[in-house]
Amino acid sequence: MMKALVIEKTDGKPGQVYYPLKQVDLPKPSIRPGEVLVKILAAALNHREVFIRQHLYPGINFETPLGADGVGIVVETSSPDLEHQWKGKKVILTPGRGWESNEDGPEGKYAIVGGTVGVSHGTLQEYVALPASELEEAPGHLSIPEAAAIPLAGLTAWRATFTKGKLRMGDNVLITGIGGGVALFALQFAVAAGATVFVTSGSEEKIARAKELGAADGVNYKKEDWSKQLKGLLPKNRPYLDTVIDGAGGDIVLQTYGLLKLGGVIVSYGMTTNPKVVFPMQAVLKNIEIRGSTMGSRKEFTEMVSFVNKHGIKPVVSTTVKGLSRADEVFEIMRKGTQFGKLVVELGDDAGEAARL
Repeated sequence: MMKALVIEKTDGKPGQVYYPLKQVDLPKPSIRPGEVLVKILAAALNHREVFIRQHLYPGINFETPLGADGVGIVVETSSPDLEHQWKGKKVILTPGRGWESNEDGPEGKYAIVGGTVGVSHGTLQEYVALPASELEEAPGHLSIPEAAAIPLAGLTAWRATFTKGKLRMGDNVLITGIGGGVALFALQFAVAAGATVFVTSGSEEKIARAKELGAADGVNYKKEDWSKQLKGLLPKNRPYLDTVIDGAGGDIVLQTYGLLKLGGVIVSYGMTTNPKVVFPMQAVLKNIEIRGSTMGSRKEFTEMVSFVNKHGIKPVVSTTVKGLSRADEVFEIMRKGTQFGKLVVELGDDAGEAARL
């Protein structure tokens, strides 16, 4: 048997309910041909887990453990070849299924790991059986919590920044809502690629921390004239934005169309502020594009991990707790939005083992 974390069904309407966490004992998974068994060392949260608990996410399954992000060690394999390739290695798990390489979108029915129908496991569980093709070796320069932080946020940021944003060296890019996992990965990726990065946040402290990570500057979006302030910060030899990477929605086009170059791009990977975006005629006349971007393919996941390795990128981890029983602590941090970086749960006694790997 193994311990896992699921949600418990209670009465309540979507958006008003908040399903409690429940620790359960489940059968330890058995592996099939082509699969390996991974002992999970740590799992990281994403906003989707909060949305699942609020019943604001499609396809909720009360029996599937939560969690899309995970790092672990391969403890069992289904063949001598897989044993030679993977046994004993520290690995990160892909967070989705059904999307191999198509740049436009999934080839089939796409499913994200954890808490929903489509994939039978999560990462907030002690063991996971999965195809060996869904593994990447964890970057050696990362700690266990840092490695756990990579999968879904890293993949989402990679696709938004490079596949959809087409970011290049020398570009000016605005990343909104700095402090969340995707925004911070986008910042680190863009800086590593040689772009000049500006950020927004409702916290001066978060802006200061973003500058420590390489942002050129930032503005507080709680100020009504923040877009005017940002205009004054742009380089005189390139006084416009090439790209905006946004996870808030709402008035983002209204606030930035005047700053974007002709043909500039707004990449939307989420709409946490308002699920609708106003697109004014002024943006049409400037040939501005808004491009939706969500998650990413298996191919993009490999590219992202390779980039992390090449540039020695270290994910920002805000808070780590030890043990499934303390997971609610980091959920509360995410609900309040006070984190700067990823929120991680180390599983049971594995933290000591992880430190020795």
